[in-house]
Amino acid sequence: MTRITTSQTIGPFSHEAWQWAVDASAAGQLETTAATITISGAIYDGDGVPVNDAQIEAWQPEAAGAEAAQALPGFRRVPSGDQGQFGLRLSQCAAPGSGAPATFITVFARGLVKHQFSAVFLEDDAGLAQSAILQQVPAERRHTLIARKTAPGVYHWDIWMQSDKETAFFDYV
Repeated sequence: MTRITTSQTIGPFSHEAWQWAVDASAAGQLETTAATITISGAIYDGDGVPVNDAQIEAWQPEAAGAEAAQALPGFRRVPSGDQGQFGLRLSQCAAPGSGAPATFITVFARGLVKHQFSAVFLEDDAGLAQSAILQQVPAERRHTLIARKTAPGVYHWDIWMQSDKETAFFDYV
């Protein structure tokens, strides 16, 4: 009997196998009754090299009502580009000043035995200091979860998989 686990086998080849979810959550086709924001950035490995074969998933449970016409309401999946770049167009459903994440994030990438969970917050949310989720992250690492505003409704947030810049990731048990 083999002792290889599913995490040790080859694949999945996510850029091909998961294309259905990318197509179903295509940013250009977003139908929502809420205002929208865009969060874009890049994903990097520990050496600062762009990860060109990652999948970034965004989940917004509170967006289900505003996106009822979508095939997958509140869900996005985007592959990273050649330079690790990604972009997420999202419904802005978190109550202003609530300190809630703009979206929850799951990262799938080469070299990861298990996917990683994170969240991204908007720097102009007045409730960040009271955020129950951010309070669980050491103060010196909270900045890794904050998307910086670059224009009205546009934010920049990079994901670092390792190094002293590593994005804070969460364990769910």
